[in-house]
Amino acid sequence: MQSRKADQRTDASMPEVFQAQVSEALRQRIEGCYEDASLQIFKLVVGPVANNVYILRCKQTLEAALIDAANEDALLLEACRALGVRVVIETHGHWDHIQAVPAVASAGINVCIASDDSAMLDSYDRVLEDHQILTVGRLKLHCLHTPGHTPGSMCFAVENTQVLFSGDTLFPGGPGNTSLEGGDFPTIISSIQTRLFDRFSDDTLVLPGHGDPTTIGAERPHIGEWIERGW
Repeated sequence: MQSRKADQRTDASMPEVFQAQVSEALRQRIEGCYEDASLQIFKLVVGPVANNVYILRCKQTLEAALIDAANEDALLLEACRALGVRVVIETHGHWDHIQAVPAVASAGINVCIASDDSAMLDSYDRVLEDHQILTVGRLKLHCLHTPGHTPGSMCFAVENTQVLFSGDTLFPGGPGNTSLEGGDFPTIISSIQTRLFDRFSDDTLVLPGHGDPTTIGAERPHIGEWIERGW
């Protein structure tokens, strides 16, 4: 993917409990990627294909959700314990996004995935539906079905913010890969146009499943180029 870095906030601070109770390895690898009065978002890059794992944390209740239990289960479990993760939310079911799912499930953390991708997991606790609203403490996370990368791909928008978790649907420089089984290029283009570009403002921060963040405004003008090149 061509990279066009976004002008985004990266000032999320580490909570005191986190700083006091976690290993040096986790302290070195986790980073804050967004913070406002109500929430913090942290990121870990894990596994052989550098997956972004996000932890969305409510500052009022200190409850949190982890988005994509991708890999390195010991590291993710430590982060879950330190930051109060109560649920794991999967953007889709590809192998690189689910390697730590058995470990987090064994630790008693509920796992959610869209029905169209649920067969990619050995087990899960809850099926995600389009337009569903998940609660994380006092935060509300809106589920958007965005098929194309996989049939059950989901994006998640945090209510009353300009933050969008795009999974492998939208990256800096274009859509996610549609060459794998279940992928479809016209479908992902339609998802990006109708579910993301038509709904969100230019300054919406997009946090993808791999690589750098971007904004809707940075990507919107280029959809014609993506359609012309076919990927």
